Amino acid sequence: MGDSIKELIEKIVAFRDARDWKQFHNPKDMAISISLEAAELLEVFQWSGADTEADTDKKMGKIKEELADVLIYALLMGYDLGLDISEIVTSKIDENNRKYPAGKAYGKADKYTSYVDTGGISE
Repeated sequence: MGDSIKELIEKIVAFRDARDWKQFHNPKDMAISISLEAAELLEVFQWSGADTEADTDKKMGKIKEELADVLIYALLMGYDLGLDISEIVTSKIDENNRKYPAGKAYGKADKYTSYVDTGGISE
């Protein structure tokens, strides 16, 4: 599947550091950049109706570009904060496995609270 996460981060950091851009990468601005790039990704789908697979295929170049921007900023932010990306993603998957048990959530898009057994007490 290509480079490992560590190798990708090394490439991203080397690119950034060769341009002395770290000075602009505080956590607030990185979070803003992630959000802005995610909005640009969303813009690819604006006014597009159902976006069938064929429609999405036509937009794949722009989707790849904007998704890469989101990932680059997210990986840089994690790196700068000293976070282990593999660990935090694995931890989140484990949490989601608890919140969305496959036996209850399979094929459903309900919020995790609908899968919690409250013993008959409504939330």
